[in-house]
Amino acid sequence: METMQIESMEIRNYRVFRQATLANLPRMAVLVGENGSGKSTLFDVFSFLKDALDLNVAKAVARRGGFKELVSREAIGPISITLKFRETGGRLATYELALVQENGQVAVEREVLKFRRGQRGQPWHFVDFSRGKGTAITNEAMYGEPGAQEERKAYVLDEPTVLAIKGLGQFKEFRVISEFRNLIENWHISDFHIADARPSAEEGYAEHLSTRGDNVAQVAQFIYDHHPDLFGAILDAMKRRIPGVQKVEAKPTEDGRLVLRFQDGAFRDPFIARYVSDGTIKMFAYLVLLHDPNPFPLLAVEEPENQLYPELLRELAEEFRDYARRGGQVFVSTHSPEFLNGLNLDEIYWLARKGGYTTIHHGPDSQVLKRLVQEGDLPGTLWRQGVFKGAW
Repeated sequence: METMQIESMEIRNYRVFRQATLANLPRMAVLVGENGSGKSTLFDVFSFLKDALDLNVAKAVARRGGFKELVSREAIGPISITLKFRETGGRLATYELALVQENGQVAVEREVLKFRRGQRGQPWHFVDFSRGKGTAITNEAMYGEPGAQEERKAYVLDEPTVLAIKGLGQFKEFRVISEFRNLIENWHISDFHIADARPSAEEGYAEHLSTRGDNVAQVAQFIYDHHPDLFGAILDAMKRRIPGVQKVEAKPTEDGRLVLRFQDGAFRDPFIARYVSDGTIKMFAYLVLLHDPNPFPLLAVEEPENQLYPELLRELAEEFRDYARRGGQVFVSTHSPEFLNGLNLDEIYWLARKGGYTTIHHGPDSQVLKRLVQEGDLPGTLWRQGVFKGAW
């Protein structure tokens, strides 16, 4: 099922991003760069928006050490994040959020959600707020109708650090606002830890893998019970990716807990998860995540290559791409040449520090990289050889 897709993202004054843009975003975007280039910070922008919505802006900033720790050094102007995306009706929309600090307090200087009317029409500002006060569209059902004019009403939020898309998005009459709010609420920013995936879990099921991966047995049980075709696809992928694995099951123990058991064709008895290699557990957890019956609208994964055999990474890249084809949007960061070798050039964004700040480059923007890839060179090989540094 197709969901909203982010087409571009502009970040200003957010830590190492003094002014940076990701443009022409495809369904799968992979970030590559040296340590400290800003890959984790870019993922934190997604987490920040999600925290600001789940909690409020002040708490999201406090989680990151306060405004002074979050704002770029020598910044001129507020911290701002701008997303351009296609809503489910296909129209181009823009969400803008700008934050400042005044008298030691974080304030929302501006929050706007606007939708464009065709190629030339002035956009409708579905939300336009500042410091807890603003206006919102009251006749959104007329949006797109010939000759329709927007009608607006003033609102005051109960708490000025609560986002307007949260305060108004809970009401049915604001369908467009609610849809955008739900998009962010369902983002999945993975913080997978292999140690969390090994212990047994309480018996039962969970429909989605947690960000840390600590409920993989429960999710496996849910998919096995309710989506056997998808579980079969996971097992088939495991057999292709991990030689020797013939069967995976989530078995209840006498004390009511679930443990994962992996059957190796060379042995009669299965291995429980704590005796299986990190790579096997991690590949299984990623396959569970990527075969979710209801894909997350946005999935962000940092350095999936850790604990995995290099020869598996090109195939893992294809698994991520398949997930994006099914409707989710994927962001991945990596250092792995093998993972990059499984990508198209238009899926790659290179981050580099210059003068203390990060710049972002899109693979196809480099004529050098385009020519070399057209001649048969693989992106990962070019990355390993240091060609990316001289391509711009």
